[in-house]
Amino acid sequence: MSILQPARKQGNKFQNPVPTTVMVPGGMGRVLAAYLRNKNEVVPKHLPGPFHTDTSIYNTPPATGLRITWLGHSTLLIEIEGKRILTDPVWSNRASFSAFVGPKRFFAPPLALKDLPPLDAIIISHDHYDHLDAPTIRWFSHSQVPFYCSLGVGRYLQQYGVGTRRITEMDWTNQATIANELTLTALPARHFSGRGLLNRFQTLWSSFAIRSSHHNIYYGADSGWHSGFAEIGQAYGPFDLTMLEIGASSPFWTDIHMGPIRAAEAHQALQGKLLMPIHWGTFNLALHPWNEPIQTLIKTAAAKGIQLFAPQPGDPITVTGQPYINPWWETNSGK
Repeated sequence: MSILQPARKQGNKFQNPVPTTVMVPGGMGRVLAAYLRNKNEVVPKHLPGPFHTDTSIYNTPPATGLRITWLGHSTLLIEIEGKRILTDPVWSNRASFSAFVGPKRFFAPPLALKDLPPLDAIIISHDHYDHLDAPTIRWFSHSQVPFYCSLGVGRYLQQYGVGTRRITEMDWTNQATIANELTLTALPARHFSGRGLLNRFQTLWSSFAIRSSHHNIYYGADSGWHSGFAEIGQAYGPFDLTMLEIGASSPFWTDIHMGPIRAAEAHQALQGKLLMPIHWGTFNLALHPWNEPIQTLIKTAAAKGIQLFAPQPGDPITVTGQPYINPWWETNSGK
């Protein structure tokens, strides 16, 4: 059965495109025990950064029409054909319901909210705290930037002050036009949702394809690996750039976070040209060493002949079709 169809529900819960286990049986107890025993460097001993974005660069359009600024985790400033899109903006110090507990940033955002260039759209992939940050959304509530989000997420945006006319909720395979030029398509992802234990699966989670007259890119957000990547690539690819998560993976939740090796496989299935690793190096969300995902990806990419696009946080880098790697995790780690 094709995964390229609107999301299914059972009762009030959205379903994944393929059968999915969020956590292995008995996982919570096993995870707690593993965390207590864990000796990995999950937080850098020498915190990276600080990183700073040269905002004057935004005064000049990218020569190729495509430029990406990675602001950490899954927050990306995408400049494509003269339009600007911000994905899953998180400026808070913690990815949490509280300013006092929860995963803390390894480095401050390289760019202050007030220094962002004018935006044409903000994409919210799902409602987890490391993708939907209430204080950041409240800051944007005073602007006129339109939001594009997965089904059900709009109620949170409204709660944080965004007017309903600025919100477009999208089901899988829905399309929207950004700034009269870009085509945004919401696509399946293998994950889950919920901002608490009692409201899981009640809002949708998505990945997105963004197509312009000259470029086609894929924002994977959060997803475990699934065979549907090949179907997405066949229907919506090939992609000049895939932005795929490589961090926060674990044997305890293999279905919902793919990790670097599976990300490489997903990239190939999507018919991607350049692979940009995201969702790593910013928050402590798993048991692996903080820099292991990128180290593993580099080895895997070399073995598979995959070209990487891995800029330093805060650096606006033009996508030329050629590989680009800034090994900031080495030069800023004190090693």
